[in-house]
Amino acid sequence: MKPAPFEYHVPDSLEQALELKSQKADDTKILAGGQSLVPAMNFRIVQPSVLVDLNRLPELSFIREEGQTIRIGAMTRERHLEFDASIAKHIPLLTEATPFIAHPQIRNRGTIGGSIVNADPAAELPVLMLALNARLKAKNISGERWIDAKDFFAGMFTTALEPDEILVEIELPFMPSHTGWSFMEVAPRAGDYALMGVAALVTLEDGKCKQAKLVYLNAGDGPVDAKEAANVLRGEKLSDALIESAASMASEQEINPYGNVHTSPEFQRHLANVLTKKALKQAMQRAEENLQ
Repeated sequence: MKPAPFEYHVPDSLEQALELKSQKADDTKILAGGQSLVPAMNFRIVQPSVLVDLNRLPELSFIREEGQTIRIGAMTRERHLEFDASIAKHIPLLTEATPFIAHPQIRNRGTIGGSIVNADPAAELPVLMLALNARLKAKNISGERWIDAKDFFAGMFTTALEPDEILVEIELPFMPSHTGWSFMEVAPRAGDYALMGVAALVTLEDGKCKQAKLVYLNAGDGPVDAKEAANVLRGEKLSDALIESAASMASEQEINPYGNVHTSPEFQRHLANVLTKKALKQAMQRAEENLQ
């Protein structure tokens, strides 16, 4: 199929893009990498009357350190996240997880902002934004605002962005010292959407778990932050029994997988349990290595 008719605009500045977005906000789509939007338009799942292409706005493509954070422009290609030295040094979870996103050809064109705004429950980047306590900058013609990742994802393919806003920047704090990380997922084939996945972070202090984070993909309407399971670990010396308890709580009580043609909800819960235990053990080992 081919997309329904639409107006196509290629602004030369962010200000022009924001002006275009404001004119028909409810019926305008932003083209970033186009790896999800273009197929959806071809199948006429979405039929915008206006398409605003951001690919001529180099000011939205950057990765830079600022204080104890890394700032990333929304048009930064996913492939750049994979090989950036600053990200590898200060946010290794993002470096480890990015290669799980589809295939290199997709990551060459796909953007961090495009994936985040698409808010696919099976996508890796929304999960990573929540796990890493990201802040997201939205702009419209009248101003800008920062939105915490925990408040940004509002449901399946839905975010807190207003119709006239564009996501322009992502801010990620450095991972705390003495923190271990792990990202694991299971997919039918390499590059396919995962049946289940988890991002795990563990921060140790005096041999005990000071902080923990468990965030799941393809486990509900959006990225699922298993707060109660993480709370099981806090203040405790991690053991196999404690990890088993956290994995059971997350997989049985906190996630809500729907299943699909490839898997059942029951198998997704089983995968979540297994992946959580493996990820927590790897994160704990890495945290212990960081203490040495």
